[in-house]
Amino acid sequence: MRPESAGDGSTDSLLAAAAAALRVERDALVGALLGQLPVAVAVLDGELRWRYLNPPFQQVTGVSPTAVPGRPVEDPDRALPRVLADGRPRSGTFAGRPADFRRLEVDGAPVGLLAVLPGGAGTHRAELERVRARFALLEAGSERIGTTLDPDTTCAELAAFTVPGSADLALVDVLPLDTPDTGDTATATTTPGSARTLPRLRRAATACGKELPDLPDRPDPLATVPPGGPAVRHRPGSVAARALAEGRPVAANLLSAEELAALVPDRAALSACRAAGVDCLLAVPLIARGRPLGVLTLGRAHGSSLGFTDEDTELLAALAGRAALTLDHARRYARSQNTALELQRALLAEPGNPHPNLELASRYLPSGITSVVGGDWYETVRLPFGRTLLAMGDVMGHGVEAAVDMSNYRSTLRYVAAMDLPPHRILRQLDTLIAEQENARPATCVLALADPARSRWTLASAGHLPPALLTPHATELIAVPTGPPLGTGVGGYEQTTMELRTDHALLLYTDGLVERRGEDIDASLARLSALRLPAGGALGSGSAPGFPPGSSLDSLLDATLAALAPEDAEDDIALLVARVRHRTSPS
Repeated sequence: MRPESAGDGSTDSLLAAAAAALRVERDALVGALLGQLPVAVAVLDGELRWRYLNPPFQQVTGVSPTAVPGRPVEDPDRALPRVLADGRPRSGTFAGRPADFRRLEVDGAPVGLLAVLPGGAGTHRAELERVRARFALLEAGSERIGTTLDPDTTCAELAAFTVPGSADLALVDVLPLDTPDTGDTATATTTPGSARTLPRLRRAATACGKELPDLPDRPDPLATVPPGGPAVRHRPGSVAARALAEGRPVAANLLSAEELAALVPDRAALSACRAAGVDCLLAVPLIARGRPLGVLTLGRAHGSSLGFTDEDTELLAALAGRAALTLDHARRYARSQNTALELQRALLAEPGNPHPNLELASRYLPSGITSVVGGDWYETVRLPFGRTLLAMGDVMGHGVEAAVDMSNYRSTLRYVAAMDLPPHRILRQLDTLIAEQENARPATCVLALADPARSRWTLASAGHLPPALLTPHATELIAVPTGPPLGTGVGGYEQTTMELRTDHALLLYTDGLVERRGEDIDASLARLSALRLPAGGALGSGSAPGFPPGSSLDSLLDATLAALAPEDAEDDIALLVARVRHRTSPS
């Protein structure tokens, strides 16, 4: 080795001896000579292939000494051939870190290279910089992962954050929401050698770096692992299965094709890894409050680095731990949301059967994931003489309590409607009964009494938005006298009547259909007024073609929602539409 690259005479002699041993391919002697050095060094032969890594180098890079002998070295800076050719020491990037390169010589002839990772006086500063970078990464992860309470969005943010900064490929697999909360990782997976079957996980998110090594005819790595696809069962012994079973990260670096096939989670993931050129894997369990939620599997492509180091593993485990807590919050919220929604759907069963002379259709759409369940409700009550009472209401507030109050309003309405009172008196009685109940929430409500025998609608409102009459040529908002919401005990309700025709449909709805944040209610209702119902009962909007004649009320509601409902509704939407069945005379 050239004198300028040596620190002292003894080191020169040591490196000269190592060079001589390298020339005659005595790798064991090379290891014996260089293994005692305190700095991280690696030896390459004259063809720039790995020959030896000393223990400090293995510790810093995380590379196994048995994984690299004879393997070509990736050289992103193209510095190694120049050092080998002219013997001038150079600095560059090696194994993802700054390194110094020096030529090994015997009698002036090059036999290989020595790569030295920095140490000495600069080590402390470099360590401080790594600590700073670590905290910066974790801080950035806290800001970019968990921006919503949607579990899938959180998983997608985690995958996107790790690529390309920490990996070239990322897969996030999660356990089902209904997995028992035992707090024991063993119940969610299996230990190595166990006969228990691994559970199926759901692939919630994937990400792949845009700049991967050039591979001939490389397919899209994510084509086989789309998020939201079929459930996957991780192979026992894979890095992901081991990480879940052991509750700790599992890394495997510089894998052969056979090793990669044995260690990836599943067949689809293997195709993705092969397409991305992955040869290093790291699986990190997502654990929150002692309970496994899933696993993050990362892959690094051949040439992007030597592999996942202990430092990488520690950092990514910390990142995954924070992400798991965020994911746990989202999953807990989703469970409570699902519970409330199931309760509401159970309470908001199909409305009662109307008389055969009246056709009905209804819809209920819960709000987006960022809102809690509301108290929208509807009901129909069959009355004597061919009449049917329609009701649409909205309990103030959200959550399970609002859903329970909604059920109370429905049952109370059925009780009062059985008295066969006119709509405005039904509202008065409802208001009195609800006001007497402690902690009952107020609610808006609109009633519409259909009397086909008299061709008449009778309507009354307790603070609710006006019904819409869908006619062959226009949509008309019906001016109904509006009293105070139910449950206030104020009373003072009036009613109005209008003609009931076979070519008209009456639409009752809640405010989620039309209202928008920051928008005047008149502008909101104007959108509803713009809907058109062409002759034959088909609904359109503006100049858009409607449905063919004779279309169902379900199609009418579908078109109404398509025209008016926002993509991310902030409030629940309930719809109830009715029209008189067209009677045909017997021939």
